[in-house]
Amino acid sequence: MIRFMKACLICVAGLSPVAVAAQMTVPVARAATDFDTWRDGFRETALAAGISSKVFDAAFRNVRVTPRTRTNDTNQPEFVRPIWEYLDDAVSSSRISTGRAKATELGSLLRSIERKYGVDSETLLAIWGMETNFGSFRGTTYTIEALANTAYDGRRRVFAEKELLAALEILARGDVTSAKMIGGWSGAMGHTQFMPSTYLRYGVDQNGDGKRNIWANDPADALASAANYLKRLGWKNNVPWGGEVTLPEGFDYALIGEYDTRSASFWNTRGVRLTDGRKVPAHGATALIAPAGANGPIFAVFPNFQVIRQYNMSVSYALSLGHLSDRIAGDKPLQTSWPRNATPLSRAEQHEIQALLHKRGFDVGVIDGMLGPKSIEAIQAYQISIGALADGYATINLLKLLRR
Repeated sequence: MIRFMKACLICVAGLSPVAVAAQMTVPVARAATDFDTWRDGFRETALAAGISSKVFDAAFRNVRVTPRTRTNDTNQPEFVRPIWEYLDDAVSSSRISTGRAKATELGSLLRSIERKYGVDSETLLAIWGMETNFGSFRGTTYTIEALANTAYDGRRRVFAEKELLAALEILARGDVTSAKMIGGWSGAMGHTQFMPSTYLRYGVDQNGDGKRNIWANDPADALASAANYLKRLGWKNNVPWGGEVTLPEGFDYALIGEYDTRSASFWNTRGVRLTDGRKVPAHGATALIAPAGANGPIFAVFPNFQVIRQYNMSVSYALSLGHLSDRIAGDKPLQTSWPRNATPLSRAEQHEIQALLHKRGFDVGVIDGMLGPKSIEAIQAYQISIGALADGYATINLLKLLRR
């Protein structure tokens, strides 16, 4: 699962010596001027971690450089597309109808998984739909080659080399052959796109055939593994991820922020309501988010939203997954329209906003062209400083103000 850069770490407890070695700080292969030199350096690292030369050489026999890795990495749709465009595709009518059909088709399996792991079927179906369109496209890239290119590229070398060690261990264990270790460009594998380290830690054998096979046509092991992963991350069953809300006139938008959590009563006393008029339910620490600012839908998010965010760090992804699960369950579409006429910012422009805010003394976190919670807080602080509505939304007008 976990596509991306889903930086899922291996927990040391319960893993084999090789996996423990992968969890440790991995020495970065010596400086390389070509792929063969990098590979030879990483081979030394892998053998020192317990991977046999036979396994390594067989795994890398036909691995080559694929320059598209960098392009894919910097253009992940959940980080570069306007959120409404992303949701249009993620929560399409065909995906909703397919999800409902799969709920009927796999009802017995899904109920069994829910009883065992406490994760509802709609959430699992949404993950499956988001990651591989219900298994219809699980990727065409050899996992070792995908990760080797990410490591060779150098920007995420330590992460990629850890994942490579985990992938090599999977091959060494015989869980899957190299011919069948196929997935996405980032190294994610199977129906629910697990990174290798995530598979080692959370993969389970649901169908009882003695293998944790997330690559097979049968999705049972993959869906159960996703449920096990969510459970271990802290998923609370029978609790929603969040919901769309309305705000009263004059609401203080400075209170909005993904990590500015409050009680349900705090929001209710300030006039926040679900779109059907009910009060915000008490499901633990609750925050409000405005992913398109004051002119778009506003959401109250509960702890399960943060669990989804650990599955994939993108707010667009987490919101889409949550909404898709709701629609599969029969809920209505969002009630508030997105500001579709707004000019979307490029990643370069978002990078410039971060840099200009940093120059003015606002803490944006890492300047990477991706406006996460830290950057949103910085935008809000700047908006407050100039007497503007503090919704934290980055627009072309905001950029023009910062350029002055």
